[in-house]
Amino acid sequence: MDLTFTPEEDQFRRELRAWLRKTLPGLPAAPPATDWPGRRAYDSAWQRALHDAGYAGLHWPADAGGRGATPTQHLIFLEETERAGAPYVGANFVGLLHAGPTIATEGTAAQRARWLPPILRGEEIWCQGFSEPGAGSDLAALRTRATRDGDSYVVTGSKIWTSHAEVADWCELLVRTDPAAPRHHGISWLALRMDTPGVTVRPLRTLAGSTEFAEVFLDDVRVPVEHRVGAENDGWRVTMVTLSFERGTAFAGEVVACRRTLSRLARAARTNGSWDDAVLRRRLGRLNAEFRALWRLVQWNVSEAQHAWRGSGGGVPGAGGSVFKLRYSQARQELYETAAEILGPDSLDAAQEWTVDRLSSLSYTIAAGTSQIQRNIVAERILGLPRGR
Repeated sequence: MDLTFTPEEDQFRRELRAWLRKTLPGLPAAPPATDWPGRRAYDSAWQRALHDAGYAGLHWPADAGGRGATPTQHLIFLEETERAGAPYVGANFVGLLHAGPTIATEGTAAQRARWLPPILRGEEIWCQGFSEPGAGSDLAALRTRATRDGDSYVVTGSKIWTSHAEVADWCELLVRTDPAAPRHHGISWLALRMDTPGVTVRPLRTLAGSTEFAEVFLDDVRVPVEHRVGAENDGWRVTMVTLSFERGTAFAGEVVACRRTLSRLARAARTNGSWDDAVLRRRLGRLNAEFRALWRLVQWNVSEAQHAWRGSGGGVPGAGGSVFKLRYSQARQELYETAAEILGPDSLDAAQEWTVDRLSSLSYTIAAGTSQIQRNIVAERILGLPRGR
């Protein structure tokens, strides 16, 4: 991968910086992290602004509604928006980074036309209905049942840790359509309208006090067969597409944010005198090296995904996404442990951004596939070790 910038990419950076300088001062204040209806409105308005300026789905292929930007332009966009303090995708996370790319890769022409434009315009929010109370890390053990009835599936079961269900219009839903098939072969990927009769959402309050996750109960919910993405019982393969995007490229902006946080910590350490601690300086130096290396891995994963998307590989990031997810999760936790040491009692103030970020970092070795699962993927798919029993 060529990491040098072309004149066109330098021009793209200048244009983006100019647009951010013009646009960001006019944004309203962000709602509190606990106000998800307010966050939805705020995040959707930002997504619409990106769309109207030509930056929505920047790296998506043109036939999926995107701009078909190069991998380097995509990375420039992530760097510049984060450095400028622009809003993150927020409530649009699942649609833009999971469901949208999956539908663009696996969906029919009609499905792409129906679902991708509203995602890019910020008009429809998606949530992720994968995990279940008895099938978290072991996703293939899911038990939510979908029985074919004419032109519909009748779905019964429950999901947990359903991201953004409280404000979502649609859910990317995994169901078991053939209970007699082997675990990985009887699953289908459905798009569920969240206002369908029989859907009940119960928000879950996190350690940080927010409610971006929920329990979802499904009681004889009817989902049109035309809302199935991929073939019946081929949902496990489609799910691996979704999870590859989640682990491979969805955290790219967060790496930039962590590097900015690390710089802020270094300044705080110099101000409060903790910089004099040689052990702490070495830790900050090692974290700096960690996040620089992680950013290089992000560049690789983004480039791999986009080149595949335009070729015959379907745009699916490879197993390198698991390498990234495994190390990033641990590095993020180490970053905020170091922040607690530098900031002292200030890091325990619930009103402080540091505290919320530290608490949320605890979930990263579980979310998007536990670290144990990522180690299995690396061992089997990269190192070629025997599959565990």
